[in-house]
Amino acid sequence: MDVAFMTIAELNRRYRQRELSPVEVTKALFARIAAHDGKLHSFLRVTEEAALAEAAVAERELMAGTRCGPMHGIPYALKDIIETAGILTTGHSKLRQHHVPSADAAIVTRLKAGGGIMLGKLATWEFALGGPSWDLPWPPARNPWNPDHLPGGSSSGAGAAVAAGFVPGAVGTDTGGSVRGPAALCGLAGIKPTYGRVSRRGVFPNTFSMDHCGPLTRSAEDIALFLQVISGFDPEDPGSEDVPVPDYSAELNGGVRGLRLGVIEEWYRDKSAHPDVAPAIDAAIAVLRDLGATIEPVRLSSLRDYTDCKTTISSVELYSIHEHDLRTRPLDFGRILRNRVLPGALIRAEDYMAALRWRTALAQEQARALRRVDAFVTAAALGVADRADPNLPDRLVGAPSITMPFSVGGTPALAIPCGFSRPEGLPLSLQIAAAPFAEGTVLRIAHAYQQATDWHRRHPTLA
Repeated sequence: MDVAFMTIAELNRRYRQRELSPVEVTKALFARIAAHDGKLHSFLRVTEEAALAEAAVAERELMAGTRCGPMHGIPYALKDIIETAGILTTGHSKLRQHHVPSADAAIVTRLKAGGGIMLGKLATWEFALGGPSWDLPWPPARNPWNPDHLPGGSSSGAGAAVAAGFVPGAVGTDTGGSVRGPAALCGLAGIKPTYGRVSRRGVFPNTFSMDHCGPLTRSAEDIALFLQVISGFDPEDPGSEDVPVPDYSAELNGGVRGLRLGVIEEWYRDKSAHPDVAPAIDAAIAVLRDLGATIEPVRLSSLRDYTDCKTTISSVELYSIHEHDLRTRPLDFGRILRNRVLPGALIRAEDYMAALRWRTALAQEQARALRRVDAFVTAAALGVADRADPNLPDRLVGAPSITMPFSVGGTPALAIPCGFSRPEGLPLSLQIAAAPFAEGTVLRIAHAYQQATDWHRRHPTLA
């Protein structure tokens, strides 16, 4: 039985019916990783011995009728800025090439308690910012839909590994789009939860005030199962919010009839967008309308405004994180990371404070619009996956980002597949966002769309 593209929900059903075991699934996935990841570079390291031991424990518990939750016996992998006790956590950087943490990140503690099986640590852009880079100790990950292309970033290995059928789910981080970007470019579901919903304790920071952890999976249903396990208040994370976690799966089948969806059309009709983006989003919106949603236009500030606000804040915070190493070990940085961090030294305190005030105004703009609509709908990416070319110019700051607005707002935002480009045959993606802590609404809309379409059931064929 081929388990490569089974969803978390399906694996749970198979376990309950005793048609599959966690040990069988884990062994099959390691065999697939060994056969194919040499071309994709999604894993920096696999943890086969520990994973098989965890799988054996999960198998005994499930056979005895003990179930710790929806991730019990489910393999997953972690972006390599998430600390794991006794296991290298490098940030994909020479600066931490030999770093072995003494404690697990809070999110790892939750997954272990929930019976999850960690298969290994995944490629990332250097410290979740500098990439794609070819001057680091490990190569950049590639896109399973076409290995001549990249999977997006910075959760690059997470996107590649889930899309390739190596794991049914992975944990990434998202500061300006680093979960939603790889999800969009690899044909997956990926969520940035509300700021403070998932603990970041034990995760190497990118930008203190906008960092989020979130899962990438194959469906909105699987996001609901994964998010259930990793969400919750952490008193040791100063950004964590003490807000009850609902049963996300219970809300999934509510449908969209009666919901008001605000379409931010101006953003995805940007002149820089791939020509197939707008038609794909329009078609997805038509599906939601046919399912009973009320569609109305919404206008917000420009993508350039949101991008400039976010970038000003993050540049200062990034520099403060990396300043010591920049002064003492500048040549150990990859070129792209060094070039992206250094401008933070030139931003005045007055400009940083102005950007923080601007952020408040932009967040209030979204909050006002969300009094009229239940959720926003727009594209999750303006283009398709870039070619894996080390000579391409760095466009991270130069091009406006369609994911950054919901990072500025701190609101939950989800990417799901909605088509493929021509002639490249690469994934296109829809983005759904809602009010703070309304992850259930976002997942409900996404699940309704996926029940009516089959884009999420299409998978790449690996040579």
